[in-house]
Amino acid sequence: MQTVKNNKRWSLRDVIFLAIIAIFFGIIYQLWSYAYYALAATPLKPYANDLTLGVWIMAGPLAGVLLRKVGASVVGEMLASAVEMLLFSSWGASTLLSGFIQGIGNELGFACTGYRNWSKTGLTFSAIGATIVTFIWDLFQSGYSQYSLGLLITLFIIRLISIGFFAGVLVYWIQQLTAKTGLIK
Repeated sequence: MQTVKNNKRWSLRDVIFLAIIAIFFGIIYQLWSYAYYALAATPLKPYANDLTLGVWIMAGPLAGVLLRKVGASVVGEMLASAVEMLLFSSWGASTLLSGFIQGIGNELGFACTGYRNWSKTGLTFSAIGATIVTFIWDLFQSGYSQYSLGLLITLFIIRLISIGFFAGVLVYWIQQLTAKTGLIK
């Protein structure tokens, strides 16, 4: 269990890690939009956003667990969304707003642990926070408020599973593999 107490300052190494995460995930996010569009062109259209959202959440928690800094999740997600936008994302500048909302959700999860747990517990809270915050956002932004209660529950569960797997389990595995390299302390 790591704390933030002795590790508040951002080093050049942290900034480089953040830039690498942002560029890598910005490219992945842009490519992943094709998976979304493929699903949206099928009868699964109402579920496409929630099925694919987990991948678009990954940069924030990965930045958080690798850098172990307050705010790293928001900054990581914002920078990745900026890269995605600069690669001519079909969502344009709204990509930045989505990145901010997603990063806040992740950050709230790590804040729930007092920024003391950057492993499974922190990632679990991060995934739950991102699920809740992004779902509330989509209630207003994407018109989810017009859906029936049954569909809303289904979409929330699908979103939780997607985010839990991609931004929770997969990020944990990446964290473990990165720890074996000795790149993180």
